[in-house]
Amino acid sequence: MTSSVDFNTGRVVRGDEPATAIDIKLRRRRLVSSVLRYSVLTIVGLVMLYPLIWLIGASFKTNAEIFASPSFWPDQPTLSGYINGWETSTPYTFARFFWNTFLIITPKVIGTAISCTLVAYGFARFDFPGKKILFATVIATLLLPNVVTRIPQYLLFRDIGWLDSFLPLWVPSAVAGDAFFVFMLIQFLRAIPRDMEEAARVDGANTLQTLVYIVVPLLMPAIISVCLFQFMWTMNDFLGPLIYISSVENYPVSLALKLSIDTTEAFDWNQILAMSVLTLAPSLVVFFIAQKYFIEGISTGGVKG
Repeated sequence: MTSSVDFNTGRVVRGDEPATAIDIKLRRRRLVSSVLRYSVLTIVGLVMLYPLIWLIGASFKTNAEIFASPSFWPDQPTLSGYINGWETSTPYTFARFFWNTFLIITPKVIGTAISCTLVAYGFARFDFPGKKILFATVIATLLLPNVVTRIPQYLLFRDIGWLDSFLPLWVPSAVAGDAFFVFMLIQFLRAIPRDMEEAARVDGANTLQTLVYIVVPLLMPAIISVCLFQFMWTMNDFLGPLIYISSVENYPVSLALKLSIDTTEAFDWNQILAMSVLTLAPSLVVFFIAQKYFIEGISTGGVKG
């Protein structure tokens, strides 16, 4: 009696045992396993996405229907929540608040990408006096809650005269004030071999040219991940603008949503939900566009060169 190894399945097939029967059994097992796996994942995914689905559906309901109907899809869809919510109760529409958010996010993301890359490159590639102490200080700031530094930062920006402007939100990011991103980029840089950098130096490239033309292209997935994190965190930031910005004309959307809640009268929940959907839309769009680079950047950080 002879036997052979099926390299596709890893099983030993006897000479008197039909291979087709074994293949059919294995295919059935794989099919049942796949069906069960994807069924569980689908159910878990729907449970996690249900609040978002309900939010979108409720934004097309009237204020009365939100509490009268438990279903997520409206019986009589209406755009009144979007129309009235866009106008707001102030002299400004939500277009102004979205523009303010854009003015905050763009310099903050660009400043974070440039400054954190420079600082991380210095820590990862150079030896200088006090490097260990400085790096330990950077890591120590990760252990401090943000609320601990709020009062000193507020007093500093007040004395400088930057209150009620975007500068308190821009400047810390422009000087690598986000220690998490510095630490994250350092880990990515440690996973990148130095061979290409050494070859560029042999060819006469200076430090800045090596960084721009050699390191940054290799580091691009990590930089995109940093920009994506900063974008989403800034979109969701409520406390920072609340502390430093006092004029309604400078409010971002995170503060503008608070304007829709009146403490003296009944809430127009359909307007609040409609503007919440519009506020979430940019983060979702940016994430789905950049998710390929984001996943690549996260996976690259775990590979040692």
